[in-house]
Amino acid sequence: MTTYRPIAYRRIAETARANCAAIVMQWLPRGKRQGLEWCALNPRRNDRRIGSFRINLRTGAWADFAINERGGDLIALAAYLYGLNQAESALKIAQMLGVNPYDD
Repeated sequence: MTTYRPIAYRRIAETARANCAAIVMQWLPRGKRQGLEWCALNPRRNDRRIGSFRINLRTGAWADFAINERGGDLIALAAYLYGLNQAESALKIAQMLGVNPYDD
């Protein structure tokens, strides 16, 4: 029998937000900082110019204004970039940051 363990989404999202700049620079290395945002090429489409794909470095909220895709945090961004569901994305980030992914 498999025991259900709830994922600590809030803890993972808060830890990711505290490390936002380092994370987005790793995930989107060809981007650049513009004020409080990381501007990059969207790797999910044939993006040729930096500008429409932006991540807020304080909140982790992101948007691609050219295609109206957006999310509220880095868990949603990882899900979008890597084709994961929210749980898989949260677990990926928790492992990357060395965070206990479960509410114990």
